[in-house]
Amino acid sequence: MTGDAGGVITPLGRTSALPERPPDRVWYAAYGSNMDLGRLMHYIAGGTPPGGARACPGCRDPRPPERSMAVVLPGGLYFATESAVWTGGRAFYDPGEPGGTPARAHLLTAAQFSDIAAQEMYRTPGADLDLTEVLTHGRARLGPGRYETLVCPGLLEGLPVVTFTAPWGRADVPGNPPSAPYLRHLAAGLMQAHGWSAARAAGYLAGCAGARGTWTPEAVLALLRAPGGPADSSGY
Repeated sequence: MTGDAGGVITPLGRTSALPERPPDRVWYAAYGSNMDLGRLMHYIAGGTPPGGARACPGCRDPRPPERSMAVVLPGGLYFATESAVWTGGRAFYDPGEPGGTPARAHLLTAAQFSDIAAQEMYRTPGADLDLTEVLTHGRARLGPGRYETLVCPGLLEGLPVVTFTAPWGRADVPGNPPSAPYLRHLAAGLMQAHGWSAARAAGYLAGCAGARGTWTPEAVLALLRAPGGPADSSGY
């Protein structure tokens, strides 16, 4: 499977090319289920994704991303808390962890990013986020909850890369293994964006904190190869 063309993120500390004011377009770096473009489109156009338990209201602008690109974020991925959508642990990004997190950067309008972030925060979409702090300092805490902290690891093709995660780090909360439907979407996104094999995606996901010790690479691979899974020839 062929993935997106890869992009290299330029860290904020190594460039003076930050925009003087928040731009009208940003790269949304999805590291969870929104790596899967089909899943992301439910946040953009509205609706309930397969395996999900909650309908998404969608964005004010329902157009798909202008482009999508495979990237690697500095830091690590882990699973914690309990998802009301998928059940099981949610994926979180900790930029302070060693290593890298494979992600998919979607080129969106700043308004679309704001509406997607609002839905992840269980807020009503429709208001533009002020990105000044996150673009200036690389981090901005909008609230105490999960996915209410914005992170900007740098620039991609001159535009900011922005994502959201929890205000805490991996070591601050107990892990919680993800559900099978959630893992399928994560794997589909990795395979779409990075061109990974099902075995590589399974090994990566099973090795992440929170999943490790509950999910094995073999169990995740079997899940991906089951009917309807991303490695099933009759599935997506």
